[in-house]
Amino acid sequence: MNVGIVCYASVGGSGIVATELAKVLAARGHQVRLISTERPVRLGEFQAGLAFHEVHTPGYPLFRDPQYLLSLANKLVDVTRSFDLDIIHAHYAIPHAAAGYLARQILASSGRVRVPRIITTLHGTDVTLIGSDPSYSETAAFCIDQSDGVTAVSESLRDDTYRHLPVRAEINVIPNFLDCRHHQRRVDERLLARYRRGNPETKLVIHVSNFRPVKRVDVVVELFRRIRERLPARLLLVGDGPDLSGACRRAQELGLSEDIEPLGEQELVVPLLSIADLSLLPSAQESFGVAALEAMACEVPVVASRVGGLPEVITNGESGFLHAPDDLDGMTASALRLLSDPALHRGIARGGLQAVHTRFCAEEVVPRYEAFYEQVLARDPASVSSA
Repeated sequence: MNVGIVCYASVGGSGIVATELAKVLAARGHQVRLISTERPVRLGEFQAGLAFHEVHTPGYPLFRDPQYLLSLANKLVDVTRSFDLDIIHAHYAIPHAAAGYLARQILASSGRVRVPRIITTLHGTDVTLIGSDPSYSETAAFCIDQSDGVTAVSESLRDDTYRHLPVRAEINVIPNFLDCRHHQRRVDERLLARYRRGNPETKLVIHVSNFRPVKRVDVVVELFRRIRERLPARLLLVGDGPDLSGACRRAQELGLSEDIEPLGEQELVVPLLSIADLSLLPSAQESFGVAALEAMACEVPVVASRVGGLPEVITNGESGFLHAPDDLDGMTASALRLLSDPALHRGIARGGLQAVHTRFCAEEVVPRYEAFYEQVLARDPASVSSA
């Protein structure tokens, strides 16, 4: 099967999952074309069956903003003609599903007998933030409905889509996943010693995100302050975004600068997760929670908000701890219990690892995408979004 996967190249969850899907599909014998504005951070080294195509969006004085939608649609047309794509898999409704729809119309109008089917995967902010904005909602709903197949990464996101947008299409839930051969705990003792700064009693707390307001990094710093009052600990901040500098300023105001390590964007997070004792994810909203899944795979207990798709990933008290977003006392208590009770820490770490290996490894999830591709390809082309 020839598959074109369209995604953002950034560190956010949708780009990570789309890139991992491309790599696993190529390893399973498919021909995959990954299409984005720049090389995705998780693409890695050369892999047979997988190629990257960069979208170039030139700027012209006539246009106030770069016309990414148009250049992406044009690139999808070019790649389809060159490599005979069966599927264009758009990760994010706006603008990727819109570009896919436009590319399909161009190809059909050119007399091409067989045009690729468009599958759209919804990841979260394309529905809850961008798609629900009145400036985009009708376009987002139209592009979702015009897709030949639609998936969402959680039941929560599927329900949110129907609640926020006038969508008629059937939305199939296929969760995010990890390559569990790669995502597993491997402790680098030198790295561990470096961030513990010579004190073996120091606990390492980690937060991995794109540092957007929805991640509530100010709450991460506050939770860490409370933890630090009770035991020796250091906080690793992994990622970058608009709220990182504010978090660092707040840490300085609290006298915590020496205990916080802002590490920026990292392509490889497994080494850092592998030395961590606890992951904090007090988000205001998470459609799935890839950061939680990666921590669980590396046997790092997660304390998180009970929002969105996180309860579909974490079972409270078994594979992590969930609290209401405003329950900072509860989050602090769970964090301190985990960091001070080795038996509880081991039990929750085992529970998280078991959840990942039972439900969220590539071997479990990617065949569901393959089956969905086949289902969509077998349909009458006139039957759109009637899975």
